[in-house]
Amino acid sequence: LRESVRRSLLQKPSLTPYFFELALLDSLSYDTQTNEGGPDGSIIKAVISSKGTDAHTKALQECANVLIESKKNLKKLSSITIADAVALAGAEAVNAVGGPTLPTQLGRTEAAAKAPIPSSMPPLDLFTGAVSGMDVYDVFQSSGLTDREMTALLGCLLSIDTIEKETPEGSWKEASKPKFREAGKIGRMSEFKKLTDEDIANELAKDDEDDDGESYTVSGDDGWYIADTFGTADDKFGKRASGEKKIELSSALKNLSKVSPSTTQYSWIKDLLLSKDLPTAQTYVSKYGSKPLVYEKDLKVCYNSVTQLGAEFTGGKYESLLKNKKRKTLNDDELDFLK
Repeated sequence: LRESVRRSLLQKPSLTPYFFELALLDSLSYDTQTNEGGPDGSIIKAVISSKGTDAHTKALQECANVLIESKKNLKKLSSITIADAVALAGAEAVNAVGGPTLPTQLGRTEAAAKAPIPSSMPPLDLFTGAVSGMDVYDVFQSSGLTDREMTALLGCLLSIDTIEKETPEGSWKEASKPKFREAGKIGRMSEFKKLTDEDIANELAKDDEDDDGESYTVSGDDGWYIADTFGTADDKFGKRASGEKKIELSSALKNLSKVSPSTTQYSWIKDLLLSKDLPTAQTYVSKYGSKPLVYEKDLKVCYNSVTQLGAEFTGGKYESLLKNKKRKTLNDDELDFLK
């Protein structure tokens, strides 16, 4: 599924922020007062059923279709729900532009096919600038998120778009799929013997025998590969679209005062996070902009928790470990930041 998202981004880099939007919208459908909504994949139904014809809606629909097809084609990994797919895709969008690997808990239950879209679902244009900044703030508040968490998430959305627009198209096209490596060999050792098509076919035949006929392949994928347990994320899913240069995801927050409509479609985030009515947001814009490692650490905690807001999990270990468990929050308290 991650590879499918990465491929779609290589083919059309402009979709990158929209995968992240899907994850946020699905999560922000949770209402702490009514306990309605939450990341159950309902955003996919909301997007696909939308009658909107604007570019933003079409981009969200394109991303939704990528996830639907990827989920449909996965044979072995049937335990991944569409709700999981939305959260995984958002994390992959961040990683694709050079950001950190965001932890994503699997095992969410997905909304029933005939279930209505929750009334708490935010408007699809929440992040377009058509909705006032304070209305966006109210959505985050209704979901139980702190100003610090809102700053981290909106800063990430802004950074994704900024990095995507600053990355030359050729750099995205240069991103390549990894080599087929010999299992059990680390690093260059795995490249000493070039595997032939026959070698690969023989190995796959062995896997099929071991799996009692179950397949790990993805149907309709004419260029698939096998990622073993060794190597970096780039080895498994292909090079990052941002190229080899070091990317600091906090750069957009560091230069927030310089953001304008000519540089990003999310310029409205500047006005919200620098609002005099939100001193806590201002504080964390400054801290995150000057401390990229602290920002990435907070973002990991924040994304993992926001994509579990009010989520119901499948039975077994997921449910026993996560049901009714109080989520880890990023407190607005200044002292908490130093812990």
